[in-house]
Amino acid sequence: MEEKESRGIQSIEVGGRLLLALVHLGRPAPLKDLAREADMTPAKAHPYLVSFGKLGLIEQDAATGHYGLGPLALQVGLISLQQVDPIKLASAELPALARAIGQTVGIAIWGNRGPTFVRLEEGPTAVHVNMRHGTVVSVRGTASGRLFAAFAPRDQVMEALRAEAGHKTVKIEPAFEEQLTAIRELRYASITNGTVAGITAISAPVFNGFGEMVLALTAIGPTAMLDESADGEAGRLLVECAQSLSRRLGARPPSM
Repeated sequence: MEEKESRGIQSIEVGGRLLLALVHLGRPAPLKDLAREADMTPAKAHPYLVSFGKLGLIEQDAATGHYGLGPLALQVGLISLQQVDPIKLASAELPALARAIGQTVGIAIWGNRGPTFVRLEEGPTAVHVNMRHGTVVSVRGTASGRLFAAFAPRDQVMEALRAEAGHKTVKIEPAFEEQLTAIRELRYASITNGTVAGITAISAPVFNGFGEMVLALTAIGPTAMLDESADGEAGRLLVECAQSLSRRLGARPPSM
């Protein structure tokens, strides 16, 4: 028996377009701009904004008249962020991602000793790499490590680099700094023949609603079988998954 779609309340769905418009604009906006973004007339939009204002979902600036998200919207957002587990969300995506890319994929977080893999999902192609859950990887010599070096707080990165080097005096050379700048712009890192010869790794960041990188999605495979470029099939699938997870964690797209 075919399942019927649940009925909703149309007026709520229509009004919800104004909330989506505010999120898309990313800033307080006047009535006419919000109405245009929500594809409705200002006269139609205004009553919804009044009701949302009474609930605390929207508030109007007394000086400019612009509408922005209200205290209730902020409270709901913060509670949502507290309830979502990034690792749990990403782990659910790993099996399908490994099949789609055809290689081993994993999740790395920033642990006490630096970039640390906490989940691994083997793909159809075996990769002979000595890696398991809890493995701490190189900051300089891995795609995941370079990704964290680009986005993590600099003091944390320097501490991990000192531990990796085994002495207190370390610095980020201009060439490495250029690599990190490129990674920030592309939101993607790759490395071939890094810590293991003949192996390529690619990595994409997942961000939360506060703009913090919370984990790295990484694919690992034989260099002959894994394209390291961001516009290759594997890179595209990895980035799309990372962006989808970031949206679910409340992150805004880079262009916003």
